[in-house]
Amino acid sequence: MVLRLAGDQKLSIKQSCQLVNLSRAAYYRDENKLAVRDAPVIEALNAIVAKHGRWGFWKCHDRLRLKGHPWNHKRVWRVYCAMKLNLPRRTKRRLIRPMQPLDAPQRPNEVWSLDFMSDSLYQGRRFRTLNILDESVREALAIEIDTSLPAQRVVRTLQQLEAWRGLPKAIRLDNGPELTSQYLADWCQDKGIELRFIQPGKPNQNAFIERFNRLYRTEVLNNWLFTSLDEVREITHQWLQSYNEERPHDALGSLPPAVFRERLLAGKNSTSELST
Repeated sequence: MVLRLAGDQKLSIKQSCQLVNLSRAAYYRDENKLAVRDAPVIEALNAIVAKHGRWGFWKCHDRLRLKGHPWNHKRVWRVYCAMKLNLPRRTKRRLIRPMQPLDAPQRPNEVWSLDFMSDSLYQGRRFRTLNILDESVREALAIEIDTSLPAQRVVRTLQQLEAWRGLPKAIRLDNGPELTSQYLADWCQDKGIELRFIQPGKPNQNAFIERFNRLYRTEVLNNWLFTSLDEVREITHQWLQSYNEERPHDALGSLPPAVFRERLLAGKNSTSELST
């Protein structure tokens, strides 16, 4: 900028520096020589920051003085800013969750599983699915499909299930932003539902719905070229009915989930009648 003003506007270096609020000393300073001169300061700061990433400027400066370096705080601050160490340094938050045992519940509506999947239409538009499974009878309760499924949409889907199926005692889910939101946590707390978060990077702790997701991916998402969301919803609805009412499940004695649930409830009702 100084050279452009001096060349195009025929101004002196002094006048050009005054216009851009730059000292003439800074203009004439050789940056390469400055970098060489500050190399020991840079090396010392890098050594401290590598070991103590959360330290601020004054702790770094005091540590340099304790190690016997003679640089004053102005020089250290200039190098500190040039290295962009004065900017906030983000650290990855470590999420700690207790391990969740994967025991199959004995009664329907004890534990549900929630998980998201994603795919795209033929034109390339992305969409997501929210899958909800009753772990005890392996019954798929809902597959919600849209381009965006925030926490409010998750709660709305659960409210729709409550109207005809009731609510579970617990929900098993991963640590996605929609599922760890305060909105969902408050709603589940009001309904008395326990949230069982799996450990990060451990999808096997949500194995029931992971197996269901693989089946849905193989038989629906990978098997069709969708041109609209309505087409995805229609094909998914037909497949969901077949999965729950027709497809034999090995873990359920080769019975479809809906049939197994009906027999399970009928057997418990007859047992309770005999006991009375």
